[in-house]
Amino acid sequence: MRNFDFSPLYRSAIGFDRMANILDSLNRAEQNQPSYPPYNIELTGEDKYRITMAVAGFDRSEINIEVNQNHLTVSANKGTEEQARTYLHQGIAARSFERRFQLADHVQVQSANYENGLLHIDLQRIIPEAMKPRSIPIGNSAAQDKLTQVTSSVAANAEAGGNTVAA
Repeated sequence: MRNFDFSPLYRSAIGFDRMANILDSLNRAEQNQPSYPPYNIELTGEDKYRITMAVAGFDRSEINIEVNQNHLTVSANKGTEEQARTYLHQGIAARSFERRFQLADHVQVQSANYENGLLHIDLQRIIPEAMKPRSIPIGNSAAQDKLTQVTSSVAANAEAGGNTVAA
């Protein structure tokens, strides 16, 4: 695993310290991130995402999904009755876990479904109207408007055959 030094970014970028902190925390989190349970993150449409986690052996009531600010936490606690069993070989992991995901701004959890041992969490990026790009029409300045009005009135009087004095 590579370690990146973000100290030059801290020295030369003003106002981007939040981005540098996120990159730095992601780098540290990758080194300490457990690999259980396995998961996929897929793009299902424009601004739509799905996290699929393999949580075989867990019941719906044992799985907890929580969103706090821009953090999605999926956790599960396996009951203690499983520990009373004596296994000759245990290849199916049935341990408690906690998996955290950093969500981008304006990404919201839409739904969560559990079927066939897979937990599907659907996400969507919903950008507020105030932040969407908008087109600004280009209008005439006040002097341009006045010139247009004078020109049109002179042309109208010329067609009518009248004499007009423009001030």
